[in-house]
Amino acid sequence: MRRRLLGAALALVAAASLAGCSDGGAEASGAPELSVDGAFMPQPVNADMAAGFFTVTNKGGAADQLTSVTSPSAERVTLHSTKDGTMREQDAFEVPANGTLDFSRGGNHLMFEELTGRPAVGDSVEVTLHFSESGGIEVSLPVKETTYNPAKASGPAHGTAQPAQGRTAQEHHGTVRS
Repeated sequence: MRRRLLGAALALVAAASLAGCSDGGAEASGAPELSVDGAFMPQPVNADMAAGFFTVTNKGGAADQLTSVTSPSAERVTLHSTKDGTMREQDAFEVPANGTLDFSRGGNHLMFEELTGRPAVGDSVEVTLHFSESGGIEVSLPVKETTYNPAKASGPAHGTAQPAQGRTAQEHHGTVRS
């Protein structure tokens, strides 16, 4: 009887240990799991500035933060929000756990300042999105017509992020290809 109880206890301990080691992915570890889609740049109307748009999806169980963007196509790339018709530069944007961060016309967007060349329709502009937890993600923004505005497939995105207030942008090393 004692041997049977000991065997049952060991089986329970082993099962609990294996459950902790299961392949639950990023959500089980609490790590962000980011992907970027819908990226584009409208063809710039002047030689100095351009905008960029995309959506970051986080399928992980922990939030992340977009802290900066770099590109060989511009001397400077800044993060901006637009609220009530007013555009403001932001230090960072939160990417919520199991949520999205949307950069779209009339809302959050990138500003490419002091372009190194004027991209034309059909070109692509390379950027690296720098995240506080996930490091860098390289993204290619195809250049579309100046008036290009993709239709939203559904209503407001669940978990759309707001700017992170009072945070300083940080540079991160290491690049992850998405």
